[in-house]
Amino acid sequence: MPKNKLFNWFLRKHLYTWHILIYTWDNMVQAVIKIRDRSNRVLNIIKAKYGFKDKSETIEYVIEKYESAFLEPELRPEYIEKLEKIRKGKYTRYKSVEELRKATS
Repeated sequence: MPKNKLFNWFLRKHLYTWHILIYTWDNMVQAVIKIRDRSNRVLNIIKAKYGFKDKSETIEYVIEKYESAFLEPELRPEYIEKLEKIRKGKYTRYKSVEELRKATS
């Protein structure tokens, strides 16, 4: 097998290893990650689509999207205060829907 074909075969069969800088709020962490060729292509597409400078920005973007879509979001303090006011509020109980309709008509 010629060297070029052997190298391409090796790349297709094995995982890529990338040295990527992952930015955090306070400091910078360097991480070595292993991703498949398909994942690498997806990262490159996202990087090109949104105009990121490097893959670390792309990974940060993907993580933020995942966090907002799947992880439990933190509630804003104003919203927590509003919820407490609603919980402590005065309510009227109705025994049936008809009774509620009579009261609101």
